[in-house]
Amino acid sequence: MTESRTWTLIGRDGKPYESSVPGTLGGHRGGRIYGRFDCRAALQSIARGSYIKQRVFFRDESIAIAACFRPCAVCMPDRYAAWKRTQATGSRPTSRNRVQS
Repeated sequence: MTESRTWTLIGRDGKPYESSVPGTLGGHRGGRIYGRFDCRAALQSIARGSYIKQRVFFRDESIAIAACFRPCAVCMPDRYAAWKRTQATGSRPTSRNRVQS
C-alpha cells in the first residue's frame, strides 16, 4: 500500500488547502510575491533562512493572481512589467493585458 502525499497550497481566496498535486509556483506571503522555483532572489533568501516561514505555493499563476500576489521582478520580469503597468493605470490584469508564457 502506497502512502498518499499531499501539499499545502494557497487558493484563490488566499487561504491554504491540501492538494494531491504539487504547486507550480512559489511565493512569499509577507511580500505577496509569486515566482518560479528556480528564482535567484528566492533561493538566496531561502539560503539565508529569512524566507522559509513565509513561503507559500500555488497550483498555477491564475490562482496566485486571484489571491492578490504579484509576479517576481527577478524571475518573471515580463509579467512584473505588465503588472506594474496595471498598477500605474489602476486596472486589474485581464486575459488581454496579462503576459502569456
